[in-house]
Amino acid sequence: MKSVYILICFLFSTVCFSQNELLAQNYFDKGDFEKAVISYEELFKSQPTNGNYFQRVIDCYQQLKQFEKAEKAIKERLDKYNQASLLVELGYNYQLQKDVAKSKKYYDQAIDKIKKNPNLVYEIAYVFERKIVIDYALLSYETALQIDPKMNFNFQMAILYGQQGNTELMIEKFLTESFVNQQNLNAIQNQFTRFITEDAQGNFNNLLKKALLIRVQKNQDIFWNQYLSWFFVQEKEFGKAFLQEKAIYKRNPESFSNIINLAKLAAEENDQETAKEIYGFILENTLDIELKIQAHYYLMKLKIEAASEKDYPIINTELEQLLKQFGISPYSLLLQKMQAHFETFNLKNPEQGKLILKKALELPLNQFQQADMKMELADELLYQEKYNQALLLYSQIEDDLKNDAIGHEASLKIAKTSYFQADFAWATKQVSQLKAASTQLIANDALELFLLINDNTVSDSTQTDLKKFAHADFLIYQNKTTDALAAFQAILKEHKTDEIMPVTLYRIGKIYEKMGDFTLAIAQYERIIKDYKDCIYVDEAYYFSAEIANNQFKDSEKAKSLYEQIIFHHEDSIYFTDARKKYRQLRGDKDL
Repeated sequence: MKSVYILICFLFSTVCFSQNELLAQNYFDKGDFEKAVISYEELFKSQPTNGNYFQRVIDCYQQLKQFEKAEKAIKERLDKYNQASLLVELGYNYQLQKDVAKSKKYYDQAIDKIKKNPNLVYEIAYVFERKIVIDYALLSYETALQIDPKMNFNFQMAILYGQQGNTELMIEKFLTESFVNQQNLNAIQNQFTRFITEDAQGNFNNLLKKALLIRVQKNQDIFWNQYLSWFFVQEKEFGKAFLQEKAIYKRNPESFSNIINLAKLAAEENDQETAKEIYGFILENTLDIELKIQAHYYLMKLKIEAASEKDYPIINTELEQLLKQFGISPYSLLLQKMQAHFETFNLKNPEQGKLILKKALELPLNQFQQADMKMELADELLYQEKYNQALLLYSQIEDDLKNDAIGHEASLKIAKTSYFQADFAWATKQVSQLKAASTQLIANDALELFLLINDNTVSDSTQTDLKKFAHADFLIYQNKTTDALAAFQAILKEHKTDEIMPVTLYRIGKIYEKMGDFTLAIAQYERIIKDYKDCIYVDEAYYFSAEIANNQFKDSEKAKSLYEQIIFHHEDSIYFTDARKKYRQLRGDKDL
């Protein structure tokens, strides 16, 4: 019983102690330092060896401008433990009092400690960094390196140079560390990405590019070609990235994986010429059947996206020839799926499309291949407005692969099918669960559909406009462009609420772009900018107006002013990075 009593007392005291620590932290976080210091003094008194409590006491004294109390406490601890880092604490206490001579005296004493024992740099530099005394933090690392050149502080020093605004030295240290410790490459490239994203003037980008080009010229290691390729991808200069990848391939012709990924990125970012060039390079340089099929598939995809109806017979013949060349097998599934989709959505022959897919499903396929073919079959059933059959297949995929990206895609398509049927309550329930999907594209699409339904339900309980809009969206899904345009234009004339207007104008603008009528497309975007400047589609309106002005009308001044709107007023837009890059190009920034 005595042991149980002691255990209960111990547990009770531990709980009370934890509560006191949380209370002290709460006071400190709220800036109530008078209460915080009392709590931390009590905690420190009960645990005098606890460095965290001691630091909090000193921080509170300094916040309360009780510098003499802080100095006394630091000196007492210094006498007792002889910790070199306490010299920095003492110097900082004088710095807060603007006593430069005394702060320098103690900072220099801390540096002298490193000269005698370079291993002390870790604790001393850490305190300098925490106090944001950047010059002395750097001096700490430099001093240790003079004593022991084998030490490595590239990463730490790069961060400090960045805080200091010394971009060139930051880049130098990060690049050196990347090469010496390549396991840190991703962390360093993440640091660079942050600077690239925030660099509205392009200064950092030019300095990094220059530093990488110098290394590529001086050092034959393909590491630097890969680094430069990565940089060009961040800049969306896919043609230049491809030059580096070709140089890498010539020295190491074992893998096409990076080249294929680059081609996909170029296609996704609408750099179709570079994508075609890369896929052509793959076809010329590989004997691998799967790679050949993959390259042909993506080349055909680019052709279909750029095609008009008059091109369809030629494309259909090319698809048939490719399948004759590679045969009907699990290896050629991509081409089979493409042919089925083309039959249904372009040639308006869904029965033939379904027949191709059903034959494909008879092949010996793995679980993911089956799901992929079932998804396409469901898409084609949906095209025919066979909603229940489509939902059944989507649901099978969702159940079979619920934790995989393809399972999430099936869930999104279930929601969209419900949306097309005007079952908005069920669609909302589905997309609510997908807004946090691991695949960003699915999460974004789910959020967009959720906002569309929610906004237009709040403003119109009968959902009259939303039902018409969903029908028009379904016509887009069916690739019935002319019918969809007429349906959206009818909404503009007959709308019951203003909430539906900007998204309708946006849809019409995209349709006109697809039809090649850029004057009418930009007119829709300009109306969004003028009449609905607070809507969520305004950054899209600015961006696509700028793209048309730049690429179609060759009006660089108008394009610059539109890109500028995104750079300065829509920093959170997904088009921000592209807009900034294209603005700099139009401004005539020198390409180092």
